[in-house]
Amino acid sequence: MARPTRYATRICLAVTVLAALGILLGIRTGEVIYPVVFLVPAVAYSVYRTEGASTTWASWLLAVLTVALIVVTIFSLSYDLSELFGTDRVDIVGEQVPLGDVSVVFPAAMGALGVVLFTRTRGVYTRWLAAVIFVGSAAVVWMTAPGLLVDLLRRVGLT
Repeated sequence: MARPTRYATRICLAVTVLAALGILLGIRTGEVIYPVVFLVPAVAYSVYRTEGASTTWASWLLAVLTVALIVVTIFSLSYDLSELFGTDRVDIVGEQVPLGDVSVVFPAAMGALGVVLFTRTRGVYTRWLAAVIFVGSAAVVWMTAPGLLVDLLRRVGLT
């Protein structure tokens, strides 16, 4: 059953403003935690709004990655996932995500999942949220590994 849309425009507008504020604060201060934490409302509302099997799965994985990225950022954790998997790239729902340090891989995977949400949903609000999540994730990738952002944008056809 479709979720109510009575306040969806206002909520999506609010989470967009919050994400933009987080990005601006992050760029101004150089702290990655701001864009990550300010993405939480968009991810949470995405979990609430999605209904299809693949989009619900993508939203929940986004929620897990967001929490994990907050933990990684707060505690300045560093772990190279390419050593764990024995490869430099992994396929996440049809998107090749480069492996490396978790502080870069998690937001890159979040961006890829934002693309999945955008392409696999018909709902205008879920697409709106997916775009916000993609832009916020791209900002985090840019702050942590600017070169990887070009690769991420190339994969989704934006460069």
